[in-house]
Amino acid sequence: MDNEFILNADHPIVLEDALNPNATTEAPGWWSDSDSAETVHFVVRCVMTSVYIIIITVGLVGNITLVNIFITNSAMRSVPNIFISSLAAGDLLLLVTCVPVDAFRYFSEEWVFGEAACKLIPAIQLTSVGVSVFTLTALSADRYRAIVNPMDIQTSGAVFWTCLKAVSIWVLSVLLAVPEAIFSQVIHMPNGTNITFANCVPYPLSNEMHPKIHSVMIFLVYFLIPLAIISVYYYHIARTLIKSAHDMPGELSDHTKRQMETRKRLAKIVLVFVGLFALCWFPNHVLYMYRSFHYHQTDLSLAHLVITLLARVLSFSSSCVNPFALYLLSESFRRHFNSQLKCGRGSRPERQPSYLHSTSHIRLTSIKKTAPTAAIVAPSANGAHRQEVAL
Repeated sequence: MDNEFILNADHPIVLEDALNPNATTEAPGWWSDSDSAETVHFVVRCVMTSVYIIIITVGLVGNITLVNIFITNSAMRSVPNIFISSLAAGDLLLLVTCVPVDAFRYFSEEWVFGEAACKLIPAIQLTSVGVSVFTLTALSADRYRAIVNPMDIQTSGAVFWTCLKAVSIWVLSVLLAVPEAIFSQVIHMPNGTNITFANCVPYPLSNEMHPKIHSVMIFLVYFLIPLAIISVYYYHIARTLIKSAHDMPGELSDHTKRQMETRKRLAKIVLVFVGLFALCWFPNHVLYMYRSFHYHQTDLSLAHLVITLLARVLSFSSSCVNPFALYLLSESFRRHFNSQLKCGRGSRPERQPSYLHSTSHIRLTSIKKTAPTAAIVAPSANGAHRQEVAL
């Protein structure tokens, strides 16, 4: 989630004490051996650094390729794809700023990047998380309109309005992260007798309620409330799809049936994105709230250390999983992706309109009538006409 609990600033001495054999905190038996502690420290440093390098590399390749595909292929500039590109941009921001900083913490027990970075890095990470969860909410709303209320779809100027929504999400995410930049500060905390170390914390330490309020608000604004809204959208989507399946007349045209299948597939893609986000960030939220409500307690157990490291890996992995999910779920995106990485079997010509009759392809709602060879107009279940484009 936000930088403070990824970087362990919510309870900054937990991991450092656990990995520091000279820590004065009373440690469990398995930490009493200095050699064992040094070994664990070395293993954690090597493993986590390697994992972070993999996450950064895979995330950069996947998200840059995803954005490039949507930018260079005019037929793929659809409402969902604009939002997905915005998601990828937010992930890239996280990968190039916060992940390297977090990786460095395994080589230093204190904050070494100064006051300015202490204010900037948490705000950047919170902005990235905000862009992700709010964009997923906007995507779910778009799928709700496409399936439940297709008559409300706006076709004229849709590119402009969708871009405006994406920019608004970024502006909102930045504004919500401003308090993080204002209140984050470098403080010197005790770590044994006459020993202090610099640490970056996201709130004033003058009141014990600050960490509790901070963790609960982060959980509500960046996790629980958006996912509750998304759940409402998908409840109505599921109910509409089930009802349409029962009420579908047997004489529906092939185009109408393909249109309905297309909408189902895209709804599933968005739902997979939401599920991955929830899976990756939920452990961090739980861990952060646990630490915030037990701020003055240091948990040096092996289980807590393992959970902390896994939560870190999961949270940052959220920045590289969406391209994988899209690669597995969309044959058209997979074809473009392979072409971008030159993994295909040489140059492959663009498919003709006949491939649109294949139900194995995912087609997104088009917002630009610029590729007549790649688009079809299909009637919706209740009479509306919408243009579909291959993803």
